[in-house]
Amino acid sequence: MRRRAAADAPGRDGTWEPRPAVRWEDAFLGGNGRHGAMVYGDPVDDRVIVNHHTLVRPNGSEHARPPELADGLKQLQDALLAGDTAAAERFGADHPLLWVQPFHPAFQTRVRRTPYPAAHHAGATRYRRTVDFATGEVRASYEDWRSQVFVSRADDVVVQRITGFGPAAEVSLDHALAGAPPNLAIGRSTVLTADGARLALRVGYPDSELAYTGVTTARVDSGTVTVSGEGIRIEGARSLLLLTRVRRHAGDLDLNEEWAALPNDDFATLFARHQPLHRAAYERTTLTLHADACQRDLPGSELIRLSGSPAFLERLFAAGRYHLLSASGELPPRLTGLWTGDWDTAWSGAFTTNANLNLQIASAAAAALPEVSEAHARLVYGQLDDWRDNARAIFGAKGIVAPSHTDGASGHTRHFQRAYPLHLWTAGADWLLQPLLEHEETTGVTDPRLTDALVEAAEFYEDFLIRHTPDGALAVVPSYSPENRPANASWGTVNATMDIAAARHALTTAADRSPGHPAATGWRTLADRLPRFLVGEDGALAEWSWPGLRETYDHRHLSHLYPVWPLTTINPYDTPELADAAHRALELRGSENDSAHGHLHQALIAARLRDGRRVQDALGAVLAGDYFHTSLMSAHYPSRNVYNADAAHALPAVVVEMLVQSAPDRLVLLPALPAGYPAGELCGVRTRFGARLDLSWSADGHATAVLHPTRDARVDVRTGDGLTLFESVTRRSTEPPTETSAGTPVALLDLTAGVDRTLALRPR
Repeated sequence: MRRRAAADAPGRDGTWEPRPAVRWEDAFLGGNGRHGAMVYGDPVDDRVIVNHHTLVRPNGSEHARPPELADGLKQLQDALLAGDTAAAERFGADHPLLWVQPFHPAFQTRVRRTPYPAAHHAGATRYRRTVDFATGEVRASYEDWRSQVFVSRADDVVVQRITGFGPAAEVSLDHALAGAPPNLAIGRSTVLTADGARLALRVGYPDSELAYTGVTTARVDSGTVTVSGEGIRIEGARSLLLLTRVRRHAGDLDLNEEWAALPNDDFATLFARHQPLHRAAYERTTLTLHADACQRDLPGSELIRLSGSPAFLERLFAAGRYHLLSASGELPPRLTGLWTGDWDTAWSGAFTTNANLNLQIASAAAAALPEVSEAHARLVYGQLDDWRDNARAIFGAKGIVAPSHTDGASGHTRHFQRAYPLHLWTAGADWLLQPLLEHEETTGVTDPRLTDALVEAAEFYEDFLIRHTPDGALAVVPSYSPENRPANASWGTVNATMDIAAARHALTTAADRSPGHPAATGWRTLADRLPRFLVGEDGALAEWSWPGLRETYDHRHLSHLYPVWPLTTINPYDTPELADAAHRALELRGSENDSAHGHLHQALIAARLRDGRRVQDALGAVLAGDYFHTSLMSAHYPSRNVYNADAAHALPAVVVEMLVQSAPDRLVLLPALPAGYPAGELCGVRTRFGARLDLSWSADGHATAVLHPTRDARVDVRTGDGLTLFESVTRRSTEPPTETSAGTPVALLDLTAGVDRTLALRPR
């Protein structure tokens, strides 16, 4: 195994490669939640692909509104309740399916050495490319050539410095990336300055008044700069500094204003402003797995082949936090995070909200990335007007209904398809508001916007739910379980378990948060009248709580286990029989097409159900399935097929859930630790009862958890199977410690803000 010099080692907080990226999928990534950068690190043709969250290509869908279908809703409901299992296929069937505006890259900055170096870098042992997760800096070096790139959190600019590029270099902004439409309207501007040049690239979308413009300042240390072709030529310079921004806009921009708005500082000053902001967020939570030092020093391309190595999981946890933080700011992460090198992004590079988005941001609250939760809040609250339109037009109801896909610019429902009737999905608002509830519980700060949105979610169900029996029992109809169908019926049906869980949760949560609301009592009554979850003859929690509908088990989605994760309404402590039924449903679930998000969704649910072996199996399928590019960004399918951030971003949540779980009144320690990780530390976890937690465990079965409360709380503490809890109180009391049997609570542990508590676990 090759080892690198200690001075160059990123350790657990970075990764490296001994050669430049050839494919854009392997480019190292940087981002500040608005701008993204994909760094090839090629000393001959140094390319950095620039991205921005707002760059979506107009395709006609941007003006679409949800169709007026509400007049036909009563007829559909009657037909479905009467047993017409295909009735929903006619509801909106004549409305076209419109994909949201596709996400795309802006351009790439190119610095091409002329003439080419005599000794090419390919395979050269002196080459090194690294990314430092703690600072966000991507470096590459070969002989006397050096490149440094970061995306500034302080100045919102892509910063690139190059030294040692030889006697001359050509610099340009290159829009001709993979899949770029041939009829883009391209405009360029180059202005020489006293210390370099200013470059601009304007790209107009076909058949649209919209465009985007990239502006770059190029500053050189000595040397000469001349206009050359579509860019500039630099000769005799010691270094080059490029500062780049992108803006999507209508009409024209004043380029002088855009250039003038770029900072006028040197690299060191810019980095000094950026680095503390990034580092403070990244370092809040850390994972150490006592990995083999030699394996920890390997480049990512070699470590990927050691799928069972603790060093591999340790690095993926760090990379996942880094990429999730880097992709979240103006918006949360897309299907591709904040990055793509191709205009033809799969599924439009959208925010797919019926599984993928929530899985990607699942670690935000617990793993101390409030920046991610705040980005998610910007997406949700910015689209509530559109969600109101969806509820009114499709269902004739007040309140809100979220779409299953969005480009970030519009929240209108536009996905109408017989095989995937995503317009029938009504659980989306509750599902998308749940991460914001967890953020509030973790921080202890109440957001009135969330209360208002939860009230609107309840108001929708107040209008939408219908009585279907003389005793007043309610039904959710039409109902849809993304993206599955019963084995003996069409996709749109009655009483999908996810819909029931979402309705009950929305109604009760709104009533709890707004007890003085005139409808609060009525919401509780509606929640009580919702159908109970159905357990089938096979002992499994059914995906549809409606008699006669048969299960389809081989599917990537696990929507019906929403009450287990992320909700906690089904759990082994309060509802053990339903938890057993949910576990049986998990046992029977297949992986269908091996989508990465399906495996990790299974792992999250298995962790909640205290099944460490199943966590290990699901996690292992992803670690061993060749899902990760050498950038440590992931793919949707095995063999690195389809660039997709689901696995990269969701993996830290799986790690946290198998080690620590919390609810507002409960803490579970080591609920589902896989056998492959016998020792380690997880530090800086945030709990939903307002305490920071540091956990360590060892191969002899002992563990210690230290709680740092930020507010008073009373918490039921549980442990994983085979562990006994031994409580000692730090800096609080001299009373003798108490000991409990495995799996039973410490008698409602009282926490006081500012007073640490230490909990010791040992084998029974």
